Amino acid sequence: MILQTLTPVDGALPGPVLTEIAVLYATNRAFFELSGDFPDPGRITVEQVAAALADELAHDGAEVLLARSAGRLVGLAATLAHHPDPSSGDPDPWIGLLLIDATAHREGYGSAVAGLVEERFRAAGRTGVRLAVLDANPAGMAFWQSRGYTALRRSRDREHGRDCTVLRKALRQP
Repeated sequence: MILQTLTPVDGALPGPVLTEIAVLYATNRAFFELSGDFPDPGRITVEQVAAALADELAHDGAEVLLARSAGRLVGLAATLAHHPDPSSGDPDPWIGLLLIDATAHREGYGSAVAGLVEERFRAAGRTGVRLAVLDANPAGMAFWQSRGYTALRRSRDREHGRDCTVLRKALRQP
């Protein structure tokens, strides 16, 4: 599996890649029903995905990483080099979104992508990584806890004020 950085070309995301990503998003209807990120999770459009990705990439230190296995897009991770609020005092990078093609859930892609993202942060000298899981997503909570993440605090997400739990994992240096 490889991770590729999604890079705009002349300020825009490439159309064929956007189409692939929109298909990936569309397979995750159940997640988007609970998150409320799209008005109709059963009809996610390329334009909506382009706007969501542009919002992700607008943050300083943001990256969107595409996960491919045998050339097929199997997942996406959106990361932040630091908390978007500089006054937070939070020293860790964040995983803002990990999305795996729902037709390939339970095949190990989620763990593989999470591990590659953690390794990128570790290689950059980071000592921990944080993320927030929506309280309405017990499967997401179980996934991250199985990977060694522990709850730090309850909170509300910055974008929509949804109840969530902030988790952290220490990244041991080799």
